[in-house]
Amino acid sequence: MPQIWMTYEELAEMLGCTVMEARERVQLECLDRKISRDGEKRAKLSVAMTDIFIEQIKTGALAMDQTVGDLRTIHGLMKQERNGTLRAFAGRR
Repeated sequence: MPQIWMTYEELAEMLGCTVMEARERVQLECLDRKISRDGEKRAKLSVAMTDIFIEQIKTGALAMDQTVGDLRTIHGLMKQERNGTLRAFAGRR
């Protein structure tokens, strides 16, 4: 399992709680903590939290794929419309 370290702010966002609740959870679960080179305090995610993190990435990637597909569809429709408009304009000349 990969080691993933998150700030308390990142952890709170991922878990949908406050920063204080995230800190309490880190202490309750006795997670490893450290101060990184950038001065930020981070906690190492447990296996369960890592699973949540990975699932959120997958969900985001699927949503992104759907969005890209939708944009390509709209682009194709706009292209067809543009071509139809150009043909209509050329026919009037």
